[in-house]
Amino acid sequence: MGLLEGKNALIFGLANDKSIAWGITQAFKREGANLGISYAGEVLERRVKPLAEQVGCKWVEECDVTSDEQIAKTAEKAAQHFGKIDVLVHSIAYAGRDELSKPYYQTSREGFKVAMDISVFSLLALTNAFLPILNPGASIMCLTYYGSVKVAPHYNVMGVAKAALESSTRYLAYDLGPKKIRVNAISAGPIRTLAAAGVGGFRDMYKHFADVAPLRENVTIDDVGNSAVFLASDLSSHITGEVLYVDSGFNTMGVQMTMKEEKSE
Repeated sequence: MGLLEGKNALIFGLANDKSIAWGITQAFKREGANLGISYAGEVLERRVKPLAEQVGCKWVEECDVTSDEQIAKTAEKAAQHFGKIDVLVHSIAYAGRDELSKPYYQTSREGFKVAMDISVFSLLALTNAFLPILNPGASIMCLTYYGSVKVAPHYNVMGVAKAALESSTRYLAYDLGPKKIRVNAISAGPIRTLAAAGVGGFRDMYKHFADVAPLRENVTIDDVGNSAVFLASDLSSHITGEVLYVDSGFNTMGVQMTMKEEKSE
């Protein structure tokens, strides 16, 4: 029997088969969850619907997370289809291309607001809307990145947004703890996703990561999917307000040097 057998899991933010959300979707399916998928905008519909079919997902809904009205409608549809929800995955982030290529101090007021609204406030908005149908013992999780606590060149306003997202995770965990609902974040190492493509110098950063991380390997969407299964399952029933690093140990490094493999005698 799978670890998520009988659990209803909603995944927000699937874009394509390179998405971290897709790694999570596949892992949840493998472990027996009943799946629901939400995507942003008509443009993504033709990519997302075939993926939903692949995992036998019957509930696929568009949701613009900048609209409280749309979020409320999505929660209503989920209630009609599933009844109650056990797992809510927030895999949503956005910043304009300008914000990820110019210096951070040139971030526009509008660009800052948009990044915060879509990448951070949407977690609060979804939590608030879905709270009435979340089962006790439910698990909410979001996706973050190490650029929240240390400088990742060109990550700019997204780093600031991820810092706010991690802080929100802790405050939500505090608020929802009495209801036995857990809130955690997964901080994944760099992965070649649609979102990563917009970050200047990502290719060099991706290579550097594998050279200096203790495990000397990049992480995959499957690695993140497996960690998400743990946070969604009863195995993590007393873990909340945490940031779980899935990054080959990169975040533990202080001085970063490319180490040559030691030769055996």
